[in-house]
Amino acid sequence: MRGSRTLLPLAILAVGAALSALLLITRPRVEPQPAESMAPLVRVTEAEPRSLVLLVRGHGTVVPRSESDLVPQVSGEVTWVSPALVAGGFFDAGEPLLRIDPTDYELALEAARAALARAESEWVKSRKELERQRRLAESDVASEARIDQAENAFRGAEAGMREARARRLRAERDLSRTEFRAPYAGRVREERVDVGQFVSRGAPVAKLYAVDFAEVRVPVPDRELAYLELPLGSRAGEAPNARGPRVSLRADFAGTHHTWEGRLVRTEGEIDPRSRTVTLVARVEDPYARSGDGGRPPLAVGLFVDVEIEGRAVEGVVVLPRLALRDGGRVYVVDADDRLRIRRVEVLREDRDEVVIAAGLSAGERVSVSALRGAVEGMAVRVAEAPEGSPGGRS
Repeated sequence: MRGSRTLLPLAILAVGAALSALLLITRPRVEPQPAESMAPLVRVTEAEPRSLVLLVRGHGTVVPRSESDLVPQVSGEVTWVSPALVAGGFFDAGEPLLRIDPTDYELALEAARAALARAESEWVKSRKELERQRRLAESDVASEARIDQAENAFRGAEAGMREARARRLRAERDLSRTEFRAPYAGRVREERVDVGQFVSRGAPVAKLYAVDFAEVRVPVPDRELAYLELPLGSRAGEAPNARGPRVSLRADFAGTHHTWEGRLVRTEGEIDPRSRTVTLVARVEDPYARSGDGGRPPLAVGLFVDVEIEGRAVEGVVVLPRLALRDGGRVYVVDADDRLRIRRVEVLREDRDEVVIAAGLSAGERVSVSALRGAVEGMAVRVAEAPEGSPGGRS
């Protein structure tokens, strides 16, 4: 009985040893793996030198090139108003817009003509008398007093004739002013007159503006002028023959996006001391397409537009995403061994999305566009594969 109690623990130990040996024999083999690289992963874009036209962008509101009040220069009752003299109406240069009753001015002209005829008659009479007195003086018949009297009468008649002529000219001018003619091709902004109304000299009856071309005032930072081919020193910044840089205007009109083409014609004379901006003036010919281009929508006064001005053309520049530029005008170039090279470059221009590099990069070099903390010269990196459809891995 005691022997069986001693053998049981030994048997258990033997079975356990056998199982342990079996587990050791059948254990899975662990293959050695190389240590994973801890180099940071970066996205890159390839430097591609190319030609580029620099653009200056801004915003502005369309304004007429000329705006004026229609002001009567004579008083009277309105007898006729042109159908074009309504808010929004178009008219041509020299077109009649308004007529005032001319009766009083016709009578005044007739009276002035009669007065001139009398003055001319007096002048002829006084001249003949002066000539007669001078002939008598040559024969020692007329006295000096008679000659002086004749000369004074002649000068008075001459002055009266000049005055009568001036009155006739004034009467003719007043009569011509009873009909208003348009000073330019334009449009009516507002009108305040109708047939039968009495209008007074100097009281505006309508507001007009020209439509031969429209202008857009575009404030831009003064540093942007460096990118434009604009002769700022010629006649207060006016471009010769209005052939300045090309300008594209874009806006939504009647639910559709439209584009108009124009030219930059001048800069305004001062720099705003608070915003450091210069106001450029662009001009668009025939903004209301009155010449027959019916497919173009009107560039209406008051429309807010996005403006894109064509600037200087540059050669051999590299355009990179704004993320590629680091502090101090540097970029991170990834060499053929996937090591980081810190390169200082010449920045021609930078904006919110892109940066234009004038010098410092060669064609085909890879530039990192990923944010890297603690980047040092020669640091090993891993280059991310470019997504399909995005050559060079540019973001």
